[in-house]
Amino acid sequence: MSNNGTQFPDSWVLVPLRSVCESTHTWNPKRDVREQFGYIDVSAVSRATLSISQHQVLNASEAPSRARKLVRTDDVLFATVRPRLRRIALVPEELDDQIASTAFCVIRADRRKAAPHFLYYAVSTNQFIDNIARVESGASYPAVNDKDVLDSRLWLPPITEQDIIAAVLRRNQKSIDVQNRLIVSARDLKQTVMGQLFSRGVREQTNKQTPFGEIPASWQVLPLGECSEVQTGVTKGRAISPDEAIEVPYLRVANVQDGHLDLGEIKTITIRQSEIHTFLLQPGDVVLTEGGDFDKLGRGFIWRGEINPCVHQNHIFAVRAAADVLLPEFLAYLVQSPYGRSYFLTVAHKTTNLASINSTKLKAFPVPLPPLDEQRAIISTLQAIDRKIDVHERKRATLKELFNALLDELMTGRIRVADLDIDLDTAAVAKSQEAP
Repeated sequence: MSNNGTQFPDSWVLVPLRSVCESTHTWNPKRDVREQFGYIDVSAVSRATLSISQHQVLNASEAPSRARKLVRTDDVLFATVRPRLRRIALVPEELDDQIASTAFCVIRADRRKAAPHFLYYAVSTNQFIDNIARVESGASYPAVNDKDVLDSRLWLPPITEQDIIAAVLRRNQKSIDVQNRLIVSARDLKQTVMGQLFSRGVREQTNKQTPFGEIPASWQVLPLGECSEVQTGVTKGRAISPDEAIEVPYLRVANVQDGHLDLGEIKTITIRQSEIHTFLLQPGDVVLTEGGDFDKLGRGFIWRGEINPCVHQNHIFAVRAAADVLLPEFLAYLVQSPYGRSYFLTVAHKTTNLASINSTKLKAFPVPLPPLDEQRAIISTLQAIDRKIDVHERKRATLKELFNALLDELMTGRIRVADLDIDLDTAAVAKSQEAP
């Protein structure tokens, strides 16, 4: 059988999702009195891992109005707001009989007809998401409703084949989960090591207390403005006459991440030709964001001259360290450290969930300055951890590519599980025994 040019196996059937699901229920706090409950909001679902990354434990008296959907182990949660974001998760055993937001469609498999893990992967496919997106409505917050999700059709293999397909995909997903845990552990280690290095140094010595944490007593402290040049960026939307205009690549806030630069998409901006040297990035510049969420304030790392010429927008500072007293890598790590974060959060202008700094406060940043050889030793230690993080991130990227390819091929029947080099009996047993 075929659908949109895809030839599905003869043993597969095209069915509405609701035909293989059981009914779900809403929570009535008057009938089901609870002192506390676990609440799953849309923000609790990780797009990166297709899982529930966190949940809140709420008192019934503080329950939001959206806390209404009762969920059980192995229910599939499908976020109906912005479905293309793929906020999809399987409810783990520890959240059995808890409550989810009404922003989810709760998909509960009828186990006589469909395997819960198979439905979890089926609604994660490009084909299912594309079909759902065709009926979404709303410009700012495109959304669908539960009926749209449950009326959508999917191709269903026999239940035994569903179990094995899900087991194969879960095996690969577990490998991704391992890399995620290793990345989190390495990043936690990096934070711990940064805290130790910038408070104790690499030599045995006494410490001194500062408003932003302990530092070695022998380290000199200078305002950043006295040991570097702080360059501000270009403002968008200015009127520029055509005879003065030049279009150049520019670094945006989205390109500047914590500890690395994401240069996957570089946009251009029009500036005056005479201004290019005013806003030009130079190799070795430490680029820092002006503001954002509290955890993003002052994020950034080192510009290596990857694109030339390239300027930066006004929400990014370029800090050009005086190489005879301050190494750019040392400054970049210092900004990421507990000491650096403490300073920026202390002096930042704060609004609800947002914070920002200006160039005056950045130039006033009190930089602890060990000798250059000690700066190099600290840099070397932290770069070694960064290399481990990079290895795990590259492994994770490879595994994700494999997972996405397997998901597409297995869910369309282009690859049959019988064709894979796996022990099918072992895979089926593993599926029946694995934790959600």
